[in-house]
Amino acid sequence: MSDQSATRSGFPPAYLDRVGSSFTDFLATAAPDLLPGRRPVPTMPVGDLAPHGTTIVAVTYSGGVLMGGDRRATMGNLISSRDIEKVYPADSYSVIGIAGAAGIAIEMVKLYQVELEHYEKIEGLTMSLDGKANRLAAMIRGNLGAAMQGLAVVPLFAGFDLDAAQGTPPGRIFSYDVTGGNYEERGYAAVGSGSLFAKNSLKKTWQQGLSADAATRTVVESLYDAADDDSATGGPDPVRRLYPIVYRVDAEGIVRLTDAEIAAVADAIVTERADADRRNTERGATRPGDQP
Repeated sequence: MSDQSATRSGFPPAYLDRVGSSFTDFLATAAPDLLPGRRPVPTMPVGDLAPHGTTIVAVTYSGGVLMGGDRRATMGNLISSRDIEKVYPADSYSVIGIAGAAGIAIEMVKLYQVELEHYEKIEGLTMSLDGKANRLAAMIRGNLGAAMQGLAVVPLFAGFDLDAAQGTPPGRIFSYDVTGGNYEERGYAAVGSGSLFAKNSLKKTWQQGLSADAATRTVVESLYDAADDDSATGGPDPVRRLYPIVYRVDAEGIVRLTDAEIAAVADAIVTERADADRRNTERGATRPGDQP
């Protein structure tokens, strides 16, 4: 289209010439400076100067998949936020959790949400779950320069596979590295500073075919265990009424579990741990030969 025609329509040529289904590709032509990976890269490591999100976990269950994240963001040795949200809907059947540089990660999530919505409007159908995972990998790869200077974004992606074969679990989980490497996980996954401790918890509590309620407890308990050993992961905070964010994705779509639901699960875990600790203390205080 000519510049004269574009002027008459009121839109720049890029808005009228491109009909592709990728909003990111369109933005790279129309306004490349708005892409996170196209901005000037710091010349020195600046990771400690920006808030970072921490632990995200995801587990599959009989009806789909759940993803949860704690509420703490850190900046160096400081707590920069106690109530940040790190798990978001990507579209009607998938969720994304962020770990790494919080500002860049949240911006990437918003761009990714528009990317999926744009594809659905242009193509008239929902992108496959594998396609969504691959699109996210390409966006992470575009942030590689900033990642090398301490501003890495390492999300966790999960969703309900509408095209899953009969007998195949519909809930699927994908993890990534800073280069955009895309890896499908089996059963459960965790990313962030507390991921080592969360995975140690998940491998003991997760099993194939969990119910939704049992999987919810598995998610909350793994975040509780991560917070117990990782200072950058926030545990349940009943004083401030802050609890992990947990989303459930199944054949009906996405549901964010309420704070009351998560609080009930967290309180049950804390009570059980306290009772077990008290019994152990009492057992240890009883010396050999003493009468019970």
